[in-house]
Amino acid sequence: MNTRAKIARKDRILGGLWGSLVGDALGVPVEFMDRAEVQSDPVTEMRGFGTHKQPAGTWSDDSSLLLCSTESLIHHEFDTDDMGKRFVRWYQEEIWTPHGKVFDVGVSTSQALTRIANGMRAEVAGGDDQFSNGNGSLMRILPVSLRFANLPIKQAMDRVHRASALTHRHPRSQMACGFFSLVVRELLNANSASKAYSAGLLAFCEFYESDPWWSAEWDYFPFLLAGDLAQRPESEIDSGGYVLNTLPASLWCLLTTQNFRDCVLKAVNLGGDTDTTGCVAGGLAGVTYGMNSIPPDWIGQLARKGEVNRLFQEFADLCEQHGPQNPA
Repeated sequence: MNTRAKIARKDRILGGLWGSLVGDALGVPVEFMDRAEVQSDPVTEMRGFGTHKQPAGTWSDDSSLLLCSTESLIHHEFDTDDMGKRFVRWYQEEIWTPHGKVFDVGVSTSQALTRIANGMRAEVAGGDDQFSNGNGSLMRILPVSLRFANLPIKQAMDRVHRASALTHRHPRSQMACGFFSLVVRELLNANSASKAYSAGLLAFCEFYESDPWWSAEWDYFPFLLAGDLAQRPESEIDSGGYVLNTLPASLWCLLTTQNFRDCVLKAVNLGGDTDTTGCVAGGLAGVTYGMNSIPPDWIGQLARKGEVNRLFQEFADLCEQHGPQNPA
């Protein structure tokens, strides 16, 4: 029997959420280091200090905004203004920070949250120019992907796009979040990483290719559209902060490993934007292999794990109440 099918849906949801935080925290100490530097002293366990001089188990803005998104989805089915207000509270009041202080935030995210704080409607606050395609919406999109995985694809993608737009409104960023969410949708249905990637790619093409608004971005996705990501050598994998680096790098780590631990360590040891590559890859691996695949000592070292656990349990229970319903 396929052991993947034995993993309960709730365990996949919890695995994805916790996996994101773990991957983020593993990557924080080596963020911005180049690949050669990281691989000369590779990350093998949770470590502290390094780039941001934070203790072991410290997550970054990636997880803080993911936690804000999760909390918003618990209190409201889907309210982007509420989500945006929670993001602003993180930025200004430092809620859902690991130790009561914001120590890292991307430029595009900072600009968008300032616009929201100044009264702009959340869904139009994100930058929509060519240079506003960092990974700042991809890193926090998992709760939206999980919560609406039961909806027909058109409805689910609408919510993913709108959530992305709070900080990253360019169609390329929205499409990257869509691709990620379509793969997560397949992983929740107990598909292997390779099958989920193939099915997600097919759904991505069917959904986006026929609409000129989205297909204008088609030429920026060749690395993913080729369908041979797992066969690419590490030298072709860029782990910088561009959204179309982070997404394929994270998927590549999932496709070229066989368990959670190897996936997230491979991600952070690519160097570059290590916290976000670790966060996105950790979310994918957590959904693939379930909660029990995450080393307990890694979770045990995370900041505020009791509060995080209560939030994640409530969210996972909510997701269980609303799916699956044979999504189209």
